[in-house]
Amino acid sequence: MNMKTIILLVASMLLIHGCTRKKEITKEFEYIHGGIVRGDKNEKKIALVFTSDGYADGYESIRSALKKHNAKGSFFFTGNAYRMDKFKTIVEELKSDGHYLGAHSDRHLLYCAWENRDSLLVTKNDYIADIENNYIEMQKFGITKADAPYYLPAFEYYNDTISAWTRELGLQLVNFTGGTGSNADYTVPDMGEKYRDSKTIYNNILKYENEKPDGLNGFILLIHFGVAPARTDKLYYLLDDLMTELENKKYSFVSIMELLL
Repeated sequence: MNMKTIILLVASMLLIHGCTRKKEITKEFEYIHGGIVRGDKNEKKIALVFTSDGYADGYESIRSALKKHNAKGSFFFTGNAYRMDKFKTIVEELKSDGHYLGAHSDRHLLYCAWENRDSLLVTKNDYIADIENNYIEMQKFGITKADAPYYLPAFEYYNDTISAWTRELGLQLVNFTGGTGSNADYTVPDMGEKYRDSKTIYNNILKYENEKPDGLNGFILLIHFGVAPARTDKLYYLLDDLMTELENKKYSFVSIMELLL
């Protein structure tokens, strides 16, 4: 093999290697206070997440919509919820459907003060016990930390310390993506100006998608699994229509596990 042939061979190998490297895609997630709040903005994927500390009135509507659209949801329940008799069948059926089942605090504790996010309301031992007890309840359904490595805190409220403690437990804290107001679907009319009706929230989601450069790409969209009886206007009743609208815009609905792979 002469020198010219060797040079051409090496050049070809470098070119192939360079092309291969260009095809490698590094996903970038959005973090706030150490928690992942959005997946990759380059992918038209949305993770629908549902939280509950005991309310379950949205179960049938949510499960039906996910089945209809052949989509996987992510359900974050407190230990309080996992302990309830009515949740036994719910959890078993959601697990059978292949949905993600995760933790949302054992006792639905507020970890830091509303008026000062840096002011902790729990000790590290308190926090660890709260998380571990939540997973103990999940283990009764055969759900381990390996099955559910993403943790969504109670009240969707936390700080950098809480995120760090979560990582020490081998878990990653996640939270909803802000901007659409979907998390206000728990509000009731008595709250006055804080109240948001479901149609307004629905329209805000579509408005955000239409106006923002990245739309809802990589979104973690939160809807409550159930709400207080005082709220008769339920956002989950509009879930099927919302999914249809977004599928028409080429979005797919995936579990939190797939979104953050």
